[in-house]
Amino acid sequence: MATQQLSTQDFKDKIFNYETEKEWSYTGTVPVIIDFYADWCGPCKMVAPVLEELSEQYGERLVIYKVDTEKEEELAAVFGIQSIPTFLFIPVDGTPMMQPGALPKNAFQQVIEERLLQPSSGS
Repeated sequence: MATQQLSTQDFKDKIFNYETEKEWSYTGTVPVIIDFYADWCGPCKMVAPVLEELSEQYGERLVIYKVDTEKEEELAAVFGIQSIPTFLFIPVDGTPMMQPGALPKNAFQQVIEERLLQPSSGS
């Protein structure tokens, strides 16, 4: 499954509607990585093929979305995106984690394996 573009409305529909909900509550069924990027960003372009590889590698177990911060200014503002790329890692259960900066593939894999695909402890 390739990476997918995500609009502000898609985010509200598929991930979390921040306009109606106060407490974080992910509405999806598989973990998500959201890549906040811009077309002119060099590091963003370097990370893009890595995200495509990871999307293929993890298939149905993980969804990778891309948010163009130039087009989706509202969504970028909601998350206070100040540098790109910035990644939002969203587990099915638990709190999302934000990570700015271009990451190497092994760093993404570590977060995916340790934070996103681990069964929840039910605590």
